[in-house]
Order: sequence, then C-alpha cells, then structure tokens
Amino acid sequence: MQEAYKAIADPTRRRILKYLRRGERTAGELAEHAGISRTALSHHLTMLKLADLVRVERRGQFQVYSLNTTVFQDLMAEILDWFGGIDDSSGENGVAPDGEEEERISDL
Repeated sequence: MQEAYKAIADPTRRRILKYLRRGERTAGELAEHAGISRTALSHHLTMLKLADLVRVERRGQFQVYSLNTTVFQDLMAEILDWFGGIDDSSGENGVAPDGEEEERISDL
C-alpha cells in the first residue's frame, strides 16, 4: 500500500487518475490531458502501475489505461480507519444501541 501513497503524492499522477475516472484512455490522450511529454508520462504511468492503481491493456498498436478501483477501495478503507472508520454500531438518528445519543462533530 505504501506505493499507492507515493503514487498519489504527485499532482501530475493525481491529475492522470482523475482523468481516468471518466473511463479508459490511451497514453496519447493522457499525455495531452496532463500537458506532459510522453517520456514524462511513461515515468508517471510506471509509478501508477507499480502501485497497482492503473491497469493497462494492449489493443492493437495502442495501450489503453484504466483505473484499478479495487486498490482505491482498499486505500479509502485504510484512510477511513485512520479517522476512526465508519461506526456501524449506532442506530438511526445517532442513537447508540444502549439508548444514549452519540456525540456528533457538529455538537462539539
């Protein structure tokens, strides 16, 4: 998972990932959108592939890139855990199972 954090630390790689949210893209499309050379793009895509954040599929003479959403889900679950995660123990309306009302951030 450490590779994923390194990969998303770079603003160019985040821009590439955001663009891929809209669907599959070729390397040429990614380079044009990111405003970088193909050499620089190759470096960024290598980092994203090593982190398993993108997948690549050869289609004829093109390589088509897409997001690996499974890794994003794992990454988000880990980040949520840092902040206490999502507490499923409360009932609706913020009432805990023991009948006491939960303290809400807005009440602090």
